[in-house]
Amino acid sequence: MGWIESIGDAIHYIEDNITEEITMEEVAKHALLSPFYFQKGFAMLCGFTVGEYIRQRRLTLAGNELISTDKKVIDIALKYGYTSPDSFTKAFTRFHSVTPTAVRKDGVMMKSFAPLKIKFVLEGGYIMDYKIVEKEAFTVLAATKKFKYENAEVEVPEFWKEHYQSGKGQTVCGMYGINMDEDMGGDEFEYSIADDYNPSKEIPAGLVTKIIPKFTWAVFACKGAISHSFRDINQRIFSEWLPNSKDYEIAAGYNIEMYNNPADYPKGTEDENYYSEVWIPVKKK
Repeated sequence: MGWIESIGDAIHYIEDNITEEITMEEVAKHALLSPFYFQKGFAMLCGFTVGEYIRQRRLTLAGNELISTDKKVIDIALKYGYTSPDSFTKAFTRFHSVTPTAVRKDGVMMKSFAPLKIKFVLEGGYIMDYKIVEKEAFTVLAATKKFKYENAEVEVPEFWKEHYQSGKGQTVCGMYGINMDEDMGGDEFEYSIADDYNPSKEIPAGLVTKIIPKFTWAVFACKGAISHSFRDINQRIFSEWLPNSKDYEIAAGYNIEMYNNPADYPKGTEDENYYSEVWIPVKKK
């Protein structure tokens, strides 16, 4: 089964079980991927997280039931995973911009979030600069923090900002941004802002060392301002390279971003020639 078809199977599983408790482990199992890479790939391909997809589908279906049945609001709320009318009303109003009561009484407009469907289109002919590299285990000095997948896109950049504001950027400049989920399960991962470790120096308070194991890495070149180039290269990795790779598949729950020194470029990380890389551990199929 191909990678894209597996994503489709995961979506079918979500839709078939939309009123049940859905765990990320079970969803990822249907995609034949670890939760770590399924959630990362899903967000890159779709533009929203798995949790956001499930929540918006449930609120769409709940809205349909409000206008097509006479069920009590509390019964609809419980059916779609909300434990009280108050929590349901808040979520419903955020999504639809109207309250459940207004929908029933006033017949106001609601929003509809359609289920995802996998379509096969003619693509390819793309050029991606990458190389396969055997790299021994190496140690980094890092500031680390755990994040939920659900909010990582917003919270990880805040972590970088806090790192520099705290003064730790003078010790760890941030050569690497490292995603680690060694079990490749659950709903959170550890993120590190890191540099290569110099064992001749003491480890400052608030920082730790991490050993990155020996892997074969697929290393992808990323050129241009990182405000858009990183998202573009990650989308292409998950939508083009991985689905079409006949030789390699993901090997472990690591994902590394390598940054060149911004001081070497006139406009820093937003320079049109800025160079960085994305590393993904791979193994032969």
